Amino acid sequence: MTPGPAPEAVAPPHPVTPARGGLLVLVGMLLVALNLRAAVTSLGALLDEVRGGLGLSGTMAGLVTTLPTIAFAGLGALTPWLVRRWPAARVLVLAMLALTVGQVLRVVTDSAAVFVLTSALALAGIAVANILLPMLVKQHFPHRTGLVTGAYTMVLTTGTTVAAASAVPVAHAFGSWRAGLGVWAGMAALAVLPWVPLALRARAARRTATPTAAGIPARVRPGRTRLGWAMAVYFGAQSLSGYAIMGWLAQLFRDAGYAPETAGLLLAGVTALGVPVALIMPTLAGRLRTLRPLVLALTAFSAASYVGLALAPHGPAPLWVLLLAVGQGAFPLILTTIGLRARTAEGTVALSAFAQSTGYVIAALGPLLVGILYEATGGWTAPIGFLLAALAMQTMAGMVIARPRYIEDER
Repeated sequence: MTPGPAPEAVAPPHPVTPARGGLLVLVGMLLVALNLRAAVTSLGALLDEVRGGLGLSGTMAGLVTTLPTIAFAGLGALTPWLVRRWPAARVLVLAMLALTVGQVLRVVTDSAAVFVLTSALALAGIAVANILLPMLVKQHFPHRTGLVTGAYTMVLTTGTTVAAASAVPVAHAFGSWRAGLGVWAGMAALAVLPWVPLALRARAARRTATPTAAGIPARVRPGRTRLGWAMAVYFGAQSLSGYAIMGWLAQLFRDAGYAPETAGLLLAGVTALGVPVALIMPTLAGRLRTLRPLVLALTAFSAASYVGLALAPHGPAPLWVLLLAVGQGAFPLILTTIGLRARTAEGTVALSAFAQSTGYVIAALGPLLVGILYEATGGWTAPIGFLLAALAMQTMAGMVIARPRYIEDER
């Protein structure tokens, strides 16, 4: 699962070309994107080992898997405030340092509480970077937005997949789950390097930025509209299922009898198979007059996968993974819809900020409730039933956002 468009902050007066540092920006963005989900999916693949090593209860494990959405909702919303006060490159250096330090500290502790706190530090870095990358695309590559966004999204998906697939083998090779999680701290440290010279250059460039560009225009208020809330609910419901899947799907396959390595590969398959879906979905959404066929089709794929996982999780597991990967196309769909449902850049920024911040609050319930239901019932029927209920809520919101309309017209 990957972040969407975010509130814009101060923009430079001219796009940055390769001669002015654009190539360094692009390399830096791709390295950051490689890290944006590795800390999450590597933990999902090794959750059983971490629970045993630290003595985490099912509820505590649910809290750990809920941390990404909590961080993305809270700290992601603070990012525009940060970039109004400091250059984005400097903020991104601090974000990647937080990710690096958090990942190192969480694998050297024997305390469950410290593990949770240091995981939160790492996720704080990811939360800020989630918001900064779309903003940097708009600032530095305004005429190549689709190409650059597609490039960093594919790198993000690659990092997500590789982390999920390699976490268990790395842990086994070094004899500890700590190695399977800690190896990603080195990649996060590497992502800091391109941003250090960019941060040093940013102070002079910031002086030329227009002061009126710093804030989010107040005249578009999605929170006062039906469309704005429908977008937030759809974003939140699909993110709820996405983070629940990242946190718990490997455990489901382990309980079904798969070896830990195979369970990690099946989890990785969801993100890997989702790459072509993410590439196709924006094109389809832009060509259709109404999004209802896409909304209903994605619901059908997800529902079929959930039912299959509940009734026969072992034998046809690759089929359920494929269906689930297609159903998770709801994420690129909602990101595309944010742009389709606004006439202006101001409307897009406001709608994106509201949908994401409110949506992640909704999404935070997913992994936690799945963990609670799993511990309380000792099985997966109740957790999957909960995900089906969230899917129904997502579909109802999808019917509202499917019809062509604009957030500016609903003020």
